[in-house]
Amino acid sequence: MNDVALPSPLAELEARIARELASIAHPSAPWLEPHIGPDGQPALDVLIVGAGQGGSATAFGLLRSRVDNILAIDAAPAGLEGPWNNYARMHTLRNPKDYTGPDLDIPSLTVQSWYSARFGEAAWEALFQLPRQQWAEYLLWVRRVTGVPVENGCRLLRLGPVEGSTLLAAEVESSATGRRTLYARKVVLATGQEGVGRWSVPDSLAALPQTHCVNSSQPVDFAALKGKTVVVIGAGASAFDNAATALEAGAAEVQLLCRRLDPQVVQPYRWLTFRGFLRHLSDLEDAWRWRFMRHVLAMREGFPQPTYDRCAVHENFELRSGCQVLSSRLDPATGRVVLETNQGPLQADFVISATGIENDFHSKPELAACADNIATWADRYTPPAEEADARLATYPYLNQDWSFAEKQPGRTPWLRNVHLYAIGSTMSFGASGSSINAMTTAVPKLVSGLTRGLFEEDLDQYWASFRAYDVPQAVIPVKHKG
Repeated sequence: MNDVALPSPLAELEARIARELASIAHPSAPWLEPHIGPDGQPALDVLIVGAGQGGSATAFGLLRSRVDNILAIDAAPAGLEGPWNNYARMHTLRNPKDYTGPDLDIPSLTVQSWYSARFGEAAWEALFQLPRQQWAEYLLWVRRVTGVPVENGCRLLRLGPVEGSTLLAAEVESSATGRRTLYARKVVLATGQEGVGRWSVPDSLAALPQTHCVNSSQPVDFAALKGKTVVVIGAGASAFDNAATALEAGAAEVQLLCRRLDPQVVQPYRWLTFRGFLRHLSDLEDAWRWRFMRHVLAMREGFPQPTYDRCAVHENFELRSGCQVLSSRLDPATGRVVLETNQGPLQADFVISATGIENDFHSKPELAACADNIATWADRYTPPAEEADARLATYPYLNQDWSFAEKQPGRTPWLRNVHLYAIGSTMSFGASGSSINAMTTAVPKLVSGLTRGLFEEDLDQYWASFRAYDVPQAVIPVKHKG
């Protein structure tokens, strides 16, 4: 008897997923009529910019809603979308392993199902937290088995309206096809951390050359730091990750400078991970949304014990709290960086700034046609004096369907078709565009806003189609009439 190869556990899981998705496909009938672009071809119903976890989950949600004419683009090559195989330098994810996200509440698509099929159920039970590279692998797997259409190596250059039409024109540059224009009814910016801004480097470090000072999102040759003195600015989890990576690469000394007297050890995102908050914060009046998110963002993101221990195990690591950099310069005589701080001068061979994101619409070339008319929270809400926060006031004030609001109504009406699912959504929707824990509530709300807009735009057409609908469900013989 010939041996018959049995399917692998992962292949069995993928077959089960296909059956499950087919069984919950109701209603399965197509419902969108094509809108023809200036090139004579049907325009995309939704163009998603970013094919990381947020963009892919949004695309999956749209496909489940029978919005099939979509495309997700990402400037990165396949496998390098998002931070996981780029500037993320933690060993594992920081959230509990049982958090769900891109699965959109489909049990067979959860990371637990994938991991158990790949490595066995006993391995899942023994796992504390998921290695970040495996999370990146899992995301690619979800994207593949759900059929999300993706074009990698494709960057959005500019976004604007099509004259005389409700369509949007997205000028893109692809490594495969060069420059071209994509036309779409709606665009989702699922661009993660820097969706509406840029990585921040404090003014006190601005004079330093990139050979001696970089932001934590930039490539770092950690091997070149062996035997060197490194200073990391910031005390969030990513700051500790970079300090630990430098220590593990053989740095002679690493100092981490924290402005606060007491480093942030409470993680506010653990408290807010419940359905009521995640699902309904955006339904609250502005005063409550501001109050909650001001408190969350003022605390910043805390670091867990393993993140701290990864640094503290090294005797050549020092955490300096209450230490603020006032100015910096490169000493030409020694080739070293001199940092003037409120605790006295420090010298270093290399500085890593882990100081977060600064909202700046004008820093995004793709938003050049509308940057000065995107409404911010400062344009829509004035908090009590004791709750004022200039940094939070710069966040975009988003409509309930996650679209940009106009600062001056009527100037850029096409903004109603540009939707933001990124960290810039935080003030309007809470933990959302860059958080795993919010995806199962945030993505369905975003998809609902997109499908509502697509439906409302063609209401006259649907009304006419309904009035003309005359397909009988039964045939009554003539002899039974009258």
